[in-house]
Amino acid sequence: MIEVKDLAFEYIRRDEEGNVESINRAIDGVSLNVKKGDFIAILGANGSGKSTLAKHLNAILYPTEGSVWVNGYNTLEEKNLWEIRRSAGMVFQNPDNQIIATVVEEDVGFGPENLGVATEEIWQRVEKSLGAVGMLEYRTHSPNKLSGGQKQRVAIAGIMAMKPECIVLDEPTAMLDPDGRKEVISTIHSLNKNENITVILITHHMDEVINADRVFVMENGRVVMDGSPREIFSRVDEVKKYRLDVPQVTELAYELKQSGVNIPDGILTPNELVQALEAL
Repeated sequence: MIEVKDLAFEYIRRDEEGNVESINRAIDGVSLNVKKGDFIAILGANGSGKSTLAKHLNAILYPTEGSVWVNGYNTLEEKNLWEIRRSAGMVFQNPDNQIIATVVEEDVGFGPENLGVATEEIWQRVEKSLGAVGMLEYRTHSPNKLSGGQKQRVAIAGIMAMKPECIVLDEPTAMLDPDGRKEVISTIHSLNKNENITVILITHHMDEVINADRVFVMENGRVVMDGSPREIFSRVDEVKKYRLDVPQVTELAYELKQSGVNIPDGILTPNELVQALEAL
């Protein structure tokens, strides 16, 4: 679905005359592959390059060096832009940045309308997309009256209505309360499992990634860790070295193990911890 090969990207700052003042290499030699139907999580502290990487996955940004292929299309070729953005939809941190209509169902229909989809099919897609994210009963509401979590689900429905094969979510729960976060993460997992949509989730909430197929950790524009959630969170000291936390239950299990309690590494859920303690 996505192939990133030796990607580098530089932000270039210029003065009023156009002279280069500074160059910031935000991505530095990143390579990764994402298969159709995967649920991928990308972690990293502020400034690690994860959001810059996300913007390459539907050609908002273009590589300074290396290449990005989305569904077989090279993002550097302008003629591919339409197909790339049909293949990979983007959901941003603040849903207000991508909700533009005054009625929920009209907002969800905006994307497919721009793709030239027939009116009858647009309404079918709107209904299916709102149903998939649990927002069908709000179809005639104003987005302004919705909670943060509900707005984010509408934003996801708007992307879904365009029928992408992949959804890239750039910290979609950063501005939400715990209930809103649960709503959105549950919706994303449902789309991944039931619709076979490839998901790439950029986040700094560790508990959102424990059910991912694969986790990449970024630091200073590079991928520094790569593995399953259990493999990543078995290396608590290394994760913390990159200015990240681990899930609370993983932290508790780690502290117990450091105190001499004989339990496995990489515990991810309270139930796993209970079972490990019962086994003693």
